[in-house]
Amino acid sequence: MAFEEFKESILKADVNFHGYIESSEEYIKLKSFKALMIGVLFITKTIIIGALIGITLLIFSFAFAFKLAQVLDNTFYGFLIVGAFYTIVVVITYLLRSRLNGPLLRKFSNYYFSKDDTKKL
Repeated sequence: MAFEEFKESILKADVNFHGYIESSEEYIKLKSFKALMIGVLFITKTIIIGALIGITLLIFSFAFAFKLAQVLDNTFYGFLIVGAFYTIVVVITYLLRSRLNGPLLRKFSNYYFSKDDTKKL
């Protein structure tokens, strides 16, 4: 009799263990999907907003370069000044690129490891 009860307990434990493994696997899939979608949505938003900002910046740059060309009476110098300004911005951004790693890692780790599913980027 004790052997039958022990056998039933082992069978129940085996069923419970398999259920736990299956639910853990589903949780890992769901957590991975959540992290992947946060990344995809962030990249998509960044690309769309970046493209719009880029177009706007391009139009304003042309306007400013043509205005400088009128003031200086030389189109070349107007565009050269605007190009030099953007070159300086790129060099400064390149030199400070390592300072972006920490804040970006903190922001994404908060979203990945958070328990609250209502957070949005």
